[in-house]
Amino acid sequence: MAEVKVFHDREGQTLAVWFTDPSLEYVSEETGDEVVLMKDRTGRVIGFEKLNFSVPESDSVHVALETAPA
Repeated sequence: MAEVKVFHDREGQTLAVWFTDPSLEYVSEETGDEVVLMKDRTGRVIGFEKLNFSVPESDSVHVALETAPA
């Protein structure tokens, strides 16, 4: 089963999404749009981080995941 990990750091104002094990990160590359791509040793994108991501203190972050039809 595939697993996507989502981390919201309210204090650091970031939202990170991982498509695989975060410990496989070898290098990161900022795209210039407040998005950082995390890559493994082969250069494959294994996650991304959105900088300056915030929600009001009273709100929660909800994640919805849909799988496209084959």
